[in-house]
Amino acid sequence: MIRTRIAPSPTGQDIHVGTIATALMNYAWAKKNNGKFIVRIEDTDRSRWVKGSEERMLKTLNEIGLTADESPLVGGNFGPYRQSERLDLYKKYAEQLVKSGHAYYCTCSKERLDKLREERQKQKLIPRYDKFCLSRQEIIADEIKKGSSYVVRLNVEPGKEIIINDIVRGEVRFNTDNIDDQVLLKSDGFPTYHLAVVVDDHLMEISHVIRAEEWLSSTPKHILIYRALGWDLPVFCHVSLLRNSDRSKLSKRKNPVWASDYLSQGILPKALLNYLSLMGWSHPEEKEIYTLDEYVNVFDPKDLQKTAPVFDPVKLEWMNGEYIRQLKVKSLELKVINYIGDKYNRDIVGRTIPLIQSRMKKFADYLPLCGFFFTAPEKYEIDLSGKKNMLEDIHKELESMADWKAVVIGESMQKLAERLSIKNSEFFTILRVAISGKKVSPPLNESMEILGKEECLERIKKLIGPPSRKLTMV
Repeated sequence: MIRTRIAPSPTGQDIHVGTIATALMNYAWAKKNNGKFIVRIEDTDRSRWVKGSEERMLKTLNEIGLTADESPLVGGNFGPYRQSERLDLYKKYAEQLVKSGHAYYCTCSKERLDKLREERQKQKLIPRYDKFCLSRQEIIADEIKKGSSYVVRLNVEPGKEIIINDIVRGEVRFNTDNIDDQVLLKSDGFPTYHLAVVVDDHLMEISHVIRAEEWLSSTPKHILIYRALGWDLPVFCHVSLLRNSDRSKLSKRKNPVWASDYLSQGILPKALLNYLSLMGWSHPEEKEIYTLDEYVNVFDPKDLQKTAPVFDPVKLEWMNGEYIRQLKVKSLELKVINYIGDKYNRDIVGRTIPLIQSRMKKFADYLPLCGFFFTAPEKYEIDLSGKKNMLEDIHKELESMADWKAVVIGESMQKLAERLSIKNSEFFTILRVAISGKKVSPPLNESMEILGKEECLERIKKLIGPPSRKLTMV
């Protein structure tokens, strides 16, 4: 059976968009092959653990549609699915590696390790452990019995070649002379990533390890552990990291990187998945818009590209706009109300949606576009202080209207502009700003119909008040 997994660490506000991109590949490959998609929480780095992070990550994955077949939430036959609940397993296999000679105990102090690192750096050598403790195992055993703190290190045999057959990268070769005797089990009893990932992937029967390329250089260590424990290797697939347009790595310090950063702006989960699916992969029919099921049907990791994909928030918003335009008006109305909250008049929201659906790229666009329907403008994008006479004429014309409909308003205002010998473009710009405060707004006549005659007259009247009144400019 095809079994894939992601193993996020609960060290941030939410799940990283890059992790979602990788999760999507794992999910698709499992579903396409009637397999299982697993979510495992790697929470052994207790110094970086963030309270509530695991819950937010799992909630987000469910919300966007990447529901796990096995996870801490739903359980499964290969649990526990949190590494912090699997410590006895890691200790068991670390000790097995020591007994077989593929690992050893180390009691070196931090001071000695720091000095060793400094010396190797001065010699311009790769920082690595010098196997000092390997030949002292009997002495170290006595030290441990007396209470000395220790770690377990991988015993890397020098001068050997390790070949990785990777779906994306092809054949990649490493020499063990460049591989450190990696710590496998820390002094606090928690494993490092390298031991835990191998033990977990094997015991959970993971068939395909699809993960970010940053782990490619660690894979030789993992292969050594697999071989030392007599286990078969999974299929490896190291995918390119998401990049900014300048090719720099997506960074929490520079970019919005959490899924919630985008979902909270009103990016639809389907649009986010659709966009992320295009990161390093192309639809065989060169489509850009397609469903998750369509993606699952055609995805194959062998089609992934080596080049680093550019994550462009502007392109994501464009795609989200395409999804918004596909929504039925009532569905979009409900989503907007859910997004902005129930303090806004629901009837007005429903009537304004058709005016701005084609302009929206995300739900966060609604209030900037339609806020003036709920609150009269206090600031104006052009100076209206010299337009008092024109506004008085507009007020008089609108006040005389009996049928307050968009088409009637438009015809009446066009005739007034003609009588006043003012170009339509200038006339309607002034009227638009008087009503909305903005030079660009939803269709003006329809907006005035929704606002109602009384409100429109009141807004214009406010602008033709006492001459001493000063208007606030944006």
